Amino acid sequence: MRIEHVAIWVKDIEAMKKFYVTYFNGKANEKYHNKDKEFQSYFLTFDGGARLEIMCKTGIDKPSQDDRIGWAHIAISLGSRESVDQTTAHLQNNGFRLVNGPRVTGDGYYESVIEDPEGNLLELTV
Repeated sequence: MRIEHVAIWVKDIEAMKKFYVTYFNGKANEKYHNKDKEFQSYFLTFDGGARLEIMCKTGIDKPSQDDRIGWAHIAISLGSRESVDQTTAHLQNNGFRLVNGPRVTGDGYYESVIEDPEGNLLELTV
């Protein structure tokens, strides 16, 4: 089995596309727009083949809360501790909230956790 892609609802599809393209070298397809359903999406493809679908739709409004049932975070492997440190510092210097790290976790991962522009958690790891 292979997970084909992960999808996330977003408020500002263009800002989220820019974030993942700028900081994680994502390649975006042409925007899909279904005017009847007021739905828009991009598929972002990353080195190694991982794909993220960012979607927005009129009327999608979920209250924000830190802990909720569902996906907790997306983990992005950057290949080295140095890359984790550099990317974390770069994101933090550009105003993105660092939740924790960089650090070695209890289960041995080297990671930091940062929020994307809409507060979704990204675990940056080796």
